[in-house]
Amino acid sequence: MRQVILASGSPRRAELLKYIVRDFAVIPNDIPEAAEGSPRRQVLKLAAGKAADIAKGYPDAVVIGADTLVAIGRRILGKPENAADAADMLRVLSGKTHKVYTGIAVVCGGDMKTGCGVTKVSFNALTADEIEAYIATGEPMDKAGAYGIQGYGGKFIRRIDGCYFNVMGLPQSMVYHMLKKLEQ
Repeated sequence: MRQVILASGSPRRAELLKYIVRDFAVIPNDIPEAAEGSPRRQVLKLAAGKAADIAKGYPDAVVIGADTLVAIGRRILGKPENAADAADMLRVLSGKTHKVYTGIAVVCGGDMKTGCGVTKVSFNALTADEIEAYIATGEPMDKAGAYGIQGYGGKFIRRIDGCYFNVMGLPQSMVYHMLKKLEQ
């Protein structure tokens, strides 16, 4: 197989990809994480932009781009800007169900394939003290929706409907099957 590059600086994505691909490089990019449209359209556009940006410098490689966001109703929650923003997001999610969207783009030899994972996540009701203590861990600050399902934030989640790994930022099964098709 060709060289594989993950176009993301996310340690969670790299951790999940290592269970699919033995050897890969991590090359993050600096494209602005701003897009318009539906959540699905936004994550697909951003994942494609990340993968295409890195693929320009590595035309013979397989480049994987990904982007994740949280949506509740029409409100989109990216990464919090500060502790107050994180607290606001967690209050919005408290006691409700939201959707996590992760867009995946795989570029190989100038061809791009994309996919989008969607997982419903239901939160328990959170107290102000729980929110404050969680923010104090620092975990919410680099995560869409201000929480990490795989860490301290997992204790707040009542139920998920869909791929757990999608919530972490890399739907493993989807990525595995996209890469598998390249080998055929």
